[in-house]
Amino acid sequence: MHFNKVLIFGVGLIGASFARGLKAAHAVDDVVGFGRTPKSLKVAYDLGIIDEVGINPGADVREADLILVATPVGQMPEIFQRIAPYLGDQTIVTDAGSTKADVVEAARVAFGQRIRQFVPGHPIAGAETSGAEASRADLYQGRKVVLTPLLENSVEDIEKVKRAWELCGADVRVLDADTHDRVFAAVSHLPHLLAYALVDEFAKRGNADQLFDYAAAGFRDFTRIAGSNPEMWRDISLANRMSLIVELDRYNAALMRLRQALVNSDGDALTEIYGNARDKRQSWSH
Repeated sequence: MHFNKVLIFGVGLIGASFARGLKAAHAVDDVVGFGRTPKSLKVAYDLGIIDEVGINPGADVREADLILVATPVGQMPEIFQRIAPYLGDQTIVTDAGSTKADVVEAARVAFGQRIRQFVPGHPIAGAETSGAEASRADLYQGRKVVLTPLLENSVEDIEKVKRAWELCGADVRVLDADTHDRVFAAVSHLPHLLAYALVDEFAKRGNADQLFDYAAAGFRDFTRIAGSNPEMWRDISLANRMSLIVELDRYNAALMRLRQALVNSDGDALTEIYGNARDKRQSWSH
């Protein structure tokens, strides 16, 4: 599969790595990048990630084979509205949003009868680093990408989006949007919330400098993702807030069980919880 023109809205880690992956596979002729700041687009252009800096999306959108919207999810409704009037009959739009139900709803509002041309997606390859300069051609090698196709999508269009990610080295999976949001509230959104909460709580203590001075590998590993883009994770948290609240309540209950074990000096309960967690963690990591 080969693409003549690919448009990327949001040439950060995710969008730029997608462009680099397609280029490494010799699967695209022309990549046009759109973004909020000329500085970030210049970086992407100077690095050879994009071939053109997009200014007016009209003509480019009409001519595009594939459009990836890789911005924070809060920006996607406005971008969908901007590109909707110019979609070519064969243009496929996909996204890289970490939530799907809200993105699909925004796409339905913007695209209307052309919703069949939108194939939702989510690459599971984020990092605490961001920007085009952090991108890599091999970022998606062996990583999962989840598609949440719509009933209106054609098999051919789903396959085109699937192949684009596979050309970048990804392992493509399929879920429905609601299941996707419930799963990732648990395994992605909740861990980010916890990491942010712990670092923020430490930072507000009177002895914060002392705490951070003595923090070592355990703290660093647990809180690594608190270095992620706050705007992006604000949007994700709000977009998936109902599923995230459910997961947060479950985690609170688990913490209360640990607290009760400490209050009761119940070593057996702690050993059981710690042992089960260790076994599951080791099984997963292997």
